[in-house]
Amino acid sequence: MVNNGYNPLRWDCKKQGCFNKKKRPKIEEFAECLPGKISFGDVDSIVEIRGNFLVLEFKETPTIPRGQQILFQRLTRLAPVYVMVIEANIESMRIFGVNYIADGRIGKQTPMDLPGLKDKIKSWSDWAQKHPAI
Repeated sequence: MVNNGYNPLRWDCKKQGCFNKKKRPKIEEFAECLPGKISFGDVDSIVEIRGNFLVLEFKETPTIPRGQQILFQRLTRLAPVYVMVIEANIESMRIFGVNYIADGRIGKQTPMDLPGLKDKIKSWSDWAQKHPAI
């Protein structure tokens, strides 16, 4: 057993069917509960270390939808949240670049690969441990 937080998805689509159909909450059911074109979205990954939050959002293109831009800008302005929007081929985990969102500001995409992304996440983790927000 690995004792470092490694937590792979243990779903076998061939045996258990399509994960999205069987296990993904149907958040679109709640669209009528919100005003206008506002809808719930999902977050790909989130972690908290000593009151600091890191959000990872994966995209197949460098474009961040306008609604997510607004959400991430406001979230990072209101709380100790740092967002990495990662352009990647999700299936292969080939990383192309990262946009950072912090303090309500969206930076320009930085070219990056998987080892570089791991280094950035490790750097954030080290920083979060030394700078508790709570």
